[in-house]
Amino acid sequence: MTEATEAKEINYNSPEYKRSRTAYMAQCTFEYFVSLLVADAFLAKVLTELGMSDFLVGIISSFISLSFVFQLLSIFVVRAKISTKKLVILADTVSQLFFMLIYIIPFLPASANAKKVFVIVAILVAYACKYLILSLCFKWANSYVDPHHRAVYSANKEIISLVTGIIFTTVMGAVIDKFENIGNLRGGFLFIAVSMLILNICNFISLMMIKKEDKREHSADSVPLRIVMKHTLYSKDFRNVIIMTCMWDFAKYFSIGFMGVYKTKDLMMSVFAIQMINMIANGCRVLVSRGFGRFSDKYSYAKGMELALCIAALGFFFNMFSTPLHWYFIVIYTVLYNCATAGLNQNSFNIAYSYVPIEYVPQAMAFKNSIGGICGFGAALLGGKLLDFIQASGNNFLGINLYGQQLLSGVSFVLTAVTILFIHFVIAKQKVKLQ
Repeated sequence: MTEATEAKEINYNSPEYKRSRTAYMAQCTFEYFVSLLVADAFLAKVLTELGMSDFLVGIISSFISLSFVFQLLSIFVVRAKISTKKLVILADTVSQLFFMLIYIIPFLPASANAKKVFVIVAILVAYACKYLILSLCFKWANSYVDPHHRAVYSANKEIISLVTGIIFTTVMGAVIDKFENIGNLRGGFLFIAVSMLILNICNFISLMMIKKEDKREHSADSVPLRIVMKHTLYSKDFRNVIIMTCMWDFAKYFSIGFMGVYKTKDLMMSVFAIQMINMIANGCRVLVSRGFGRFSDKYSYAKGMELALCIAALGFFFNMFSTPLHWYFIVIYTVLYNCATAGLNQNSFNIAYSYVPIEYVPQAMAFKNSIGGICGFGAALLGGKLLDFIQASGNNFLGINLYGQQLLSGVSFVLTAVTILFIHFVIAKQKVKLQ
């Protein structure tokens, strides 16, 4: 009997399943809060405080893409006789602690160069632990969700994170600005570190409340690697999904990692102002999230991604015109990009279910995300080099006066448009599995 068949006999309304779904929603929210504190303006502030250049800030901000490579290790971890729940709790807790360490490093009695090395190591270890168990955690926690309502559940989960995240980042942004205005930015860093410790405790409790995995989840544990490869990398349909992921990750990371420092330095925005913009953008994301979920459940995850990428492309287009004088274009970009993310996040996770047998979903996600991550990090390196060249030329490129981030957004726009065409003419034509 296949797992898809067994799913029909499962009571998804049982107390254990309901509790697990609620706990997973809470865990994703707490983890989302932490991710907000190690991205965009917050991360740019601490990295700039450590004396890093715009190029290095952008590269470090893009480490998330490189860290996806660690998901490859999950292919071997899933074959081991290790409790998924215990492994996820251990790795995720370590990840959260290393993220917290980022804001402790400025206080260490070490040289400026040593602190730069420490923060790079802390970010890499944090992301390595996070992505080692990402696909395992997703399949484990998602196994308590009715397959017919998976996209809507993902949307609801995201809405909760976004709404609470709006309040959270607004408060945190105001606190950081207050500390900076009184000349005590490091006091703000300490406040963030304590907040992250509290979030880590809440994250730990939420994971503990999720039901331990059933034995049926280990159906692919002892399967030879060649069989795993047959259902993932050797599958033409899934290879096309990997190609799509690589195209989008290259387009996204070519520019996105450099936007945080662009807002704080070139556009001279305060952290509070940036968080207010993010609040508006996330509010818009909340409004479209369930719509994306219903759309994807009805038509397909690929169609959902195609629609989301159209919105993302429009965002990159508008960002090409953002300058200190026309700063409002980056507001439009932020709103559109966040709305696009509502469809991209849930569909990017769920799309493996459409083209890979359910027992191989963790391995498929590991292959997809790690290969795409390598492409994304390569794109960040190229984007950083181009940004360095433009800044060294006095914000001039081929005789045109512009900021580097404007050109990077233009490249991202073109690459995203190509990705949309690939999804429309290739991915969307493939046969979809319902499981």
